[in-house]
Parts: sequence; structure tokens; C-alpha cells
Amino acid sequence: MERIKQAIEKVKQQQSKEAAPAAQPQQERLLEKHTFQAENLLEVSYSKTRVVKLRAGHLEKHRIFAFNKNDPTSLIFDVLRTQILQKMEENGWRTLAVTSPTPAVGKTVVAINLAMSIAQKTDRTAMLVDFDLRQPRIGTYLGLPMDKSLNDLLEGKAELSDIFVNPDIPRLVVLPTRSAARNPSETLSSSAISGLIKELREHYESRITIFDLPSLLHSDDAIAVIPQIDCILMVVANGMSTKREIDDALRHLSKANLLGTVFNKAQ
Repeated sequence: MERIKQAIEKVKQQQSKEAAPAAQPQQERLLEKHTFQAENLLEVSYSKTRVVKLRAGHLEKHRIFAFNKNDPTSLIFDVLRTQILQKMEENGWRTLAVTSPTPAVGKTVVAINLAMSIAQKTDRTAMLVDFDLRQPRIGTYLGLPMDKSLNDLLEGKAELSDIFVNPDIPRLVVLPTRSAARNPSETLSSSAISGLIKELREHYESRITIFDLPSLLHSDDAIAVIPQIDCILMVVANGMSTKREIDDALRHLSKANLLGTVFNKAQ
């Protein structure tokens, strides 16, 4: 009986030794498969760009939901993203402006959520630029430190690489504006802004650059820069944007590539 037990134990030990080498190649195959899949993704490393951790509570307070794929609201922006990217790809467009007829309809919230949704596509990178030089809000809504911003770039106090921020979301970079500019309209129509738009558009073929512009009817800021941007998305708000305001805004966009209109704050 004892010899039988010893024989069984010996067989178990032998089986264990034989199984160990077989398990390792399987583990390596899984690792290789995972690595192969990762190589198919568009990965970006941020060695110079500042990486800032976002706070979920702060984002939700400002109605930023696209960072959380478990939030049903994020699906709305995924649908919007797909519609926009299809149209942009058909035309070879890589720059998109988000504007509205009047302030306070939620264009900045739409711009941020859309940028996050685009960045979550594995074959795209997204850049979000705050060109609302009267009421810049992107940095505040995201909770970003803004010791360096577009203001410093325009004043010659910082390089472009100094003001980029990665909000700890892969493939997303933000160019925030800290405070209102002295002459917003003149600034947005300047050669400095033209050169910046061109550089941001041409640096990466896979990048979609979204510019959050001022509203159309309270100043000529947006009108001054729109001709330099490939296409436009207009945001209107339920119970806030009147038919006359929408019609007036559309007249300003008559020569622009208007992708469509987002109906925000709907019940």
C-alpha cells in the first residue's frame, strides 16, 4: 500500500514538472498577443507635456461625462463623435470649431466632452484649444493648473510645448487660456493665431483639433477666425436660443463648412 502511495505521489510530481514548461509558453503567447494589440493602438508618450490628474467630482460638477465610459451620457457624445469624424474624414478636415449664437448655451461643455470622446478612439488623437478669449472656461472646467497658458504664448513668455497639458487621458492634449485677452478680435485675426492653427493642424495627421470659439452674435471674435478652420459645429440650447438668433448665426456661417447643430439642454 505504501509503495502504491509513493508511486501515485511520484506520478503527480512528474505531471507537475511536465505541466510547468507547458504553462510558460501559453503565458508568453498571451503576452505576445496583448503586445501585438497594443502596437496597433495609437500610443502617445508625454515626456515634455505636463500630465495632470483630473478629479471625477470636479468634472461631474461641470457636466463633463465623456471621461467615464460607464456613464450613459458618454454614449451621446460617442454618437456625436462618430457622425463628426465620418464627415471630417470624407473631406480631409482636421480642425473643428465649436461655437454658438449666444453665450451660456453649453458650447464649452460640448467641446470638452467631444474631445474626450474622440481621444478614446484608438486611431485618433485630440487637441482641445480654448480660443474663447473673452470668457475662457476649459481650464476651469477641467480643473487644470494654468501657470502657463495661451496668454503667455501670445505675450512671448512661453513656448508652445510649455503650455500643453495632458489631462491624464491617453491621446488628449489641452491648450488652455487662463484669462481674457485685451483685444480678443484683433488677437484671433492676427498672424500669430494663423500660424498657431496651421502648426496644430499639420503636426499630426491623426489629430483632430477642436477650437472652443466665442459666441457669434456678441462680438466678431469667432467670425475673424472661422475662415481658417476646416469646419464648424454650432450649439444651441433648448429654451434659450431663439429662432432669430439661430438664423442670424447661420448667416454668419453661410460661407463656412457647417457640420450641423447640437441641440443642448433638451428635456
